Amino acid sequence: MKNKILGTAAVTSALLVGMATTPVHAFDISGNIALVSDYRFRGISQSNQDAAVQGGLDATFDSGFYIGTWASSVDFGDVTDGSGSFGTMEIDYYAGWGGPIADSDFSADVGYMYYQYPGDTVNPSGDYQEIHATGSWKDLSVGVIYSNDFYAETGKYVYYTGDYSMTIAEDFSLALHVGYNDFDKSGFFATDEDTYTDYSVTVGYTFKGVDLSVAWVGTDLDDVDCFDSSICDDTAVFSISKSL
Repeated sequence: MKNKILGTAAVTSALLVGMATTPVHAFDISGNIALVSDYRFRGISQSNQDAAVQGGLDATFDSGFYIGTWASSVDFGDVTDGSGSFGTMEIDYYAGWGGPIADSDFSADVGYMYYQYPGDTVNPSGDYQEIHATGSWKDLSVGVIYSNDFYAETGKYVYYTGDYSMTIAEDFSLALHVGYNDFDKSGFFATDEDTYTDYSVTVGYTFKGVDLSVAWVGTDLDDVDCFDSSICDDTAVFSISKSL
């Protein structure tokens, strides 16, 4: 059974990757590349607790619209009956709009994301889509993410998320995250669990244009929920990233 329990581009992953922009007429182009000690998405390892290479490319328009793609190496284990492969890569495609609300400290972000797993030959395929809406006030943001048919056609899924970020000293940052995962039906895990909470605390440091971070990431799931695996356990995740 697949060691894959997905829960957007990843909220934890987004915290681990720095961004920079280069003006090109009416839009900005930004890129990033990163090496992480464990690809954790909504608290659960997507790389079988091993290191992963990640990178992305984005275009942000003056109007607030954006479009981009992001990719990571993944490892979901072997298919027990040898009938196919889960693939070794995740590629995300996304688009949306984000910006301030009038002349205030409030901002909003709405968008669409498609998750693709090239090389996944298992039926049903893992590919799926999500839409999201996020509201922010200064350094605090809350949002909701919805999928009409989650990973491997497992039904509806809703993700509620809250994040807070701040600068704690020159070149140092702190990011707090909590998310609540709600599945339409039980049976997605090894047990009949149909909800779980994930959380993370990330400290980042920028040194000569290179972003370093360490995050404590975890869930409230037991090993038995995750197919007697420790992919859901609390762990430290280290990252080194560079904006391009």
